[in-house]
Amino acid sequence: MVKGSGPSIRSVAALAGVSIATVSNVLNGKASVAPDIAARVHAAVERLGYVRDSRAARLRSGNSRLIGVIVPDLTNPMFAAFVSALEHLVRREDYDLVVVSSANDPAEEAERLRRIREWRPAGLIVLPCDGALAERLPPCPALPLVVADRIPDARRFDLVAVDNAASSGAVVRHLREQGAADCLVVGTSLGISTIRERWEGAVAAAGTMPIAFVPVGFEDHAPPALAERLRTAPPQAVFCLDHETTLAVYGLLRDLGLRAGADVAFASFDEKEWMRLVAPAVTAVRQPVEEMADCAWTMLGRRIAGDEGPPRTRRLRCAVNFRGSTQRAASERALP
Repeated sequence: MVKGSGPSIRSVAALAGVSIATVSNVLNGKASVAPDIAARVHAAVERLGYVRDSRAARLRSGNSRLIGVIVPDLTNPMFAAFVSALEHLVRREDYDLVVVSSANDPAEEAERLRRIREWRPAGLIVLPCDGALAERLPPCPALPLVVADRIPDARRFDLVAVDNAASSGAVVRHLREQGAADCLVVGTSLGISTIRERWEGAVAAAGTMPIAFVPVGFEDHAPPALAERLRTAPPQAVFCLDHETTLAVYGLLRDLGLRAGADVAFASFDEKEWMRLVAPAVTAVRQPVEEMADCAWTMLGRRIAGDEGPPRTRRLRCAVNFRGSTQRAASERALP
């Protein structure tokens, strides 16, 4: 045996006193092998520590049971929750999941798309960096692919996303009804389709209430310029369009001595558990992450099974939970 290599199927066959084909039949669960022979094979596998090369077997058969997933950032709780829900679903169907991150970098996403296809997956689910996904797909035979969360510019993909504009509009209408005289909306970048849709929904719902958008990028979610703006001219309401921005701005308000829910009405698009535990609890939009994963997997399963119909789009409804951080008391500081 070559140093560093594992035991081969040939070694298992020799120890069990059977043919390689018999070992293969046992490992594939075929009922044609006598129980006593199957027991000898399993004993040999256990003794040698043999590990079957499932990837090679699937490549030979042309029947891949691997699903590729590309997300912008694995440290983002929303994306991590999506992957966790998806993994549970694919395992029930005897598939495996391989997950990679594009680090919110279009060039890295193009490289990840190229490399993950070398694994010959049965299909891909992509949460793209931005709308230009079609431009980054490698020029090779089509592969079943579903896009989730962020909306691509090209409308030729199956897509599952949430009602971004309607949900953010509901938050801003609530802020206006609670008496906020103005609103500062904070998000990573309007180049991201989800952030852009949320901003457009906020603007549409603002009516005559002054509203402004501050982009904070991906590296520093509480840049000095935002801190200076909040310090010198704090708005009556702040609405953050993603969880990481919410967390950074919530801490920034605290550092500036501004109390969320008392000095400033405060709301978030992505609900996380901590928002229910602070006082006052934070008004937030809860995305149906598990339902999004289920829809994406259902769409991909149809494509893997041979569905060649036109692209489908599913828009899922979010839940908007109004809590103490946006109640009327947050606007009372402006009163004499």
